Amino acid sequence: MSSNNPDLYMKIERNVVVTERKVKLSDIAKFECIDKNIINHINTITVLTFPKERVAPYVVSVLKIIEMIHEIYPNITVNNEGETSFVINLKEKEPAKWIKIIKVLFVCMITFFGASFSIMTFNNDVGLDTMFIQLYSLMTGYESSGFTVLEISYSLGIGVGILIFFNHFKYKKAESDPTPIQVEMEMYEEDLETALIDTASRKGEIIDVD
Repeated sequence: MSSNNPDLYMKIERNVVVTERKVKLSDIAKFECIDKNIINHINTITVLTFPKERVAPYVVSVLKIIEMIHEIYPNITVNNEGETSFVINLKEKEPAKWIKIIKVLFVCMITFFGASFSIMTFNNDVGLDTMFIQLYSLMTGYESSGFTVLEISYSLGIGVGILIFFNHFKYKKAESDPTPIQVEMEMYEEDLETALIDTASRKGEIIDVD
């Protein structure tokens, strides 16, 4: 291979997270080439732009990326060392510090009252209905009908809690081994990305070469 047409090596992960709506190749891919000027030029290529009304992920084929590169360097050989298709997710900017503090305090309160509730139900041999009746009578001074705000909020809270846990929170510790929950979350994310790619491919919505 002559110096005018060096090999270009490209690697893109299966799940790419960006913070700007205008996505460039430098945001999603890593390149290696003898000619660094080629890398600097390729990194400026705009892959796509998220519309203001859209936050849903895009599924993109690596062939589309190779096509964009060949439009500028038609004689270059692109070696893909990563995925054949990948997902681009838009992540909103980090909230203000005071918002994070409020969230931490809110989680601490939930943990405290949740632990207290667990202890009380344990002492009552996991009799939730009995515990709700006792709490309602203690807090209001009236006899519970068995269908009060406690039962309703508890039922809704379980469903909402599960949805939030499996869709919005993920915590990694680079300095320690992953916990079983973290392993399950990683498996869930892999299944989700596979489903997104397969669904987009079936519907013809994947961003690919013409």
